[in-house]
Amino acid sequence: MELNNIMNDLVKKHPGEEEYHQAVREVLESIENIVNDYPELETAGIIERLIEPDRVLSFKVPWVDDDGKVHVNLGYRIQFNNAIGPYKGGLRFHPSVNLSILKFLGFEQIFKNALTTLPMGGGKGGSDFNPKGKSDTEIMRFCQAFMLELWKLIGPETDVPAGDIGVGGKEIGYLFGMYKKLQRENTGVLTGKGLGWGGSLIRPEATGFGGVYFTREMLATMGESYKGKTVTISGFGNVAWGVALKINEMGGKVVTLSGPDGYVYDEAGIRGDKIDYMLDLRASNQDVVAPYAEEFPEAVFVPNKHPWEVKCDIAMPCAIQNELNGEDAQHLINNGVKVVAEVSNMGCTPEAITAFHENKIPFGPGKAVNAGGVAVSGLEMSQNAMKLAWSSDEVNEKLDTIMKSIHEVCIKYGTEDDGYINYVKGANVAGFLKVANAMLDQGII
Repeated sequence: MELNNIMNDLVKKHPGEEEYHQAVREVLESIENIVNDYPELETAGIIERLIEPDRVLSFKVPWVDDDGKVHVNLGYRIQFNNAIGPYKGGLRFHPSVNLSILKFLGFEQIFKNALTTLPMGGGKGGSDFNPKGKSDTEIMRFCQAFMLELWKLIGPETDVPAGDIGVGGKEIGYLFGMYKKLQRENTGVLTGKGLGWGGSLIRPEATGFGGVYFTREMLATMGESYKGKTVTISGFGNVAWGVALKINEMGGKVVTLSGPDGYVYDEAGIRGDKIDYMLDLRASNQDVVAPYAEEFPEAVFVPNKHPWEVKCDIAMPCAIQNELNGEDAQHLINNGVKVVAEVSNMGCTPEAITAFHENKIPFGPGKAVNAGGVAVSGLEMSQNAMKLAWSSDEVNEKLDTIMKSIHEVCIKYGTEDDGYINYVKGANVAGFLKVANAMLDQGII
């Protein structure tokens, strides 16, 4: 495999899509040796077929605000690869949404979904619509207008979207209601649904819980646990909330939260009613964390900075892509960090990942660490198909088992000669082999 030639061709075909290029390069670099060992992969053009989405769908979304003014946003659905199952991946409503970000997320989703052991392909979608500051009726109108186009592209055995940034239970409800009306059927075409109409227990917490389970396994390989450890996290939404809940259960102490306005440092630990307050922050529609320090005066708000300068044992980015850079990584290394685990998608820049690897800091990539969210979405699909509802304990047990299995294949394919576990390589190789073999079996389609 001529990596540079493949990347040069990709950049020429899709100029300016930096996040997409970054995601593809990171995967190809880690699977290069595997591909070169199997000439049939090159003959079948597996890499060239894998890095291009099956289809990229875009559409306009006109909607009317509460004052009667018409707005037009862009909607997208990236159906990337369905070799092992229907396209599966979230919808993101955020002003930053563009083709590059959705293609990077959809590409990552291929491998993440493959790692879960469940039959799901990779996809992603969303809009540059910003739900912040919008009324419920405005959000409803937008979701209904968005689904007027999306419904023709999805189905329970074709493409199953879920939530993501800006798309929670409320938005999924509005989207599902319109889909059901248009399609005239009640099927599990969306995941993240309400518990009363097909949703799965612990789905809101699943990404955070799964990230904590995976990191627990990373610690165990070092003879360590969460007990007595200090943890820094970013974000304050569902993912960060789930992480904070589960780390407290396991005896660790979370000391930071962050938002676009800066970060909060709470040396006493974010637990009990402080975790409950995260729900109030998220519901406030303000997208800021400064009010936490007003509610709990023992905490300190640090404006316009990231939490990675705080001394910790474990760092877990939980917000958005490229939120931890090379300089942040050096802060963590200098402060003696033991483990870094991306709970956000591609939360660390390539420079940060290189620094962790060079310093032999165990680093878990997002496609492995945060696979718990889509794993429980897959379990929701199973429950919908069987017309069953599993208990919290049943779902949680299955989630824990899935995260352990992901960690095991990362060790299988990522352990280097000196004993260091390169989790990036392990996750990429494991996911790639499963998808590539399915593509070989199914021929050129």
